[in-house]
Amino acid sequence: MTPTPHSQPIQVMAAPHFKGPDSTPQIMWSVVASLCPVIAASIYFFGPSALLVILASCAGAIVTEWAFVRSGPRTLFDGSGMITGVLLGLTLPPGFPLWMAFVGGAFGIGFGKMIFGGLGQNIFNPALLGRAFLQAAFPVAITTWSASGEAWAGSWWHLRGDNFALPLMSPHVVDTLTGATPLGFMKFEHTATSNLDLLLGSVNGSIGETSGLVILVSGAYLAWKNFLNWRIPASIFLSVAGIASVLHAIDAARYPSPIFMLFSGGLMLGAVFMATDMVTSPVTNRGCWIFGIGIGFLVVSIRIWGGLSEGVMYAILLMNALVPFINRITQPRVFGTSVKVRSL
Repeated sequence: MTPTPHSQPIQVMAAPHFKGPDSTPQIMWSVVASLCPVIAASIYFFGPSALLVILASCAGAIVTEWAFVRSGPRTLFDGSGMITGVLLGLTLPPGFPLWMAFVGGAFGIGFGKMIFGGLGQNIFNPALLGRAFLQAAFPVAITTWSASGEAWAGSWWHLRGDNFALPLMSPHVVDTLTGATPLGFMKFEHTATSNLDLLLGSVNGSIGETSGLVILVSGAYLAWKNFLNWRIPASIFLSVAGIASVLHAIDAARYPSPIFMLFSGGLMLGAVFMATDMVTSPVTNRGCWIFGIGIGFLVVSIRIWGGLSEGVMYAILLMNALVPFINRITQPRVFGTSVKVRSL
């Protein structure tokens, strides 16, 4: 059709054809803001040590990103590095040495993000990759759990461990309180933890193993803003609850209840804030369901039959590796093409 003098010709441009109202920095800083209640809860339960560990991991992530992009700091202030540091800090024990947290943040950004090409190019979640490195490099320090707030009544300001231990030196022996996590009690002693304590977060464990209710509220806010695909945490929760329900019905004395499996350990934090990473999760809704169900199955398998009491980190990283294949098999058929063409 020939355009009239008063009409504009149709312009055909490359996808995407619609630009969202939110920029990458807006989304990233919104996620950081949604993590503030989780950080506040962790500080309430674990004292200033929780804040120090989070700040150290953030410093390692931001300094490393600056070192990579100092010639053109286009992504230094977009909030992605801050998210990596905060999430990594939340997966660590409150008494973790600060220099180790700094190294973990640096590794997560350097080897989990920048080495792949920077923002939007990484395959694995950088925060979890940093924690996997710390798990391998410092297995004793990362599995030394400090007691939560109730055991520290009247001494909230006391450090929960060897936060200020010198790099590559033996930790200084201090008077500290330690205890097993709910998952550790269940796996090795077959002792359950109160559901109320799990919901509120007054348990031993990582900094982010705080109130599951707070994490759910923060996740609901991100889902309402459309900053995460709700299908991923929903599929994780449904698969974990479903498998745990079947096992619990078979042998209630041996296998924990679905509530325990959902609210213990880092499942809530991982499902809401890590598995939903836009870069390392599937791009199709059907793929998100497959991705989440796979994570849930792996979490239960590792917790019940694996050598570790926790399996969220490895479950998400393993499914991150399968995301390219999930995207390929769940891509919708291009309009006007046959099924045979789609499979090529």
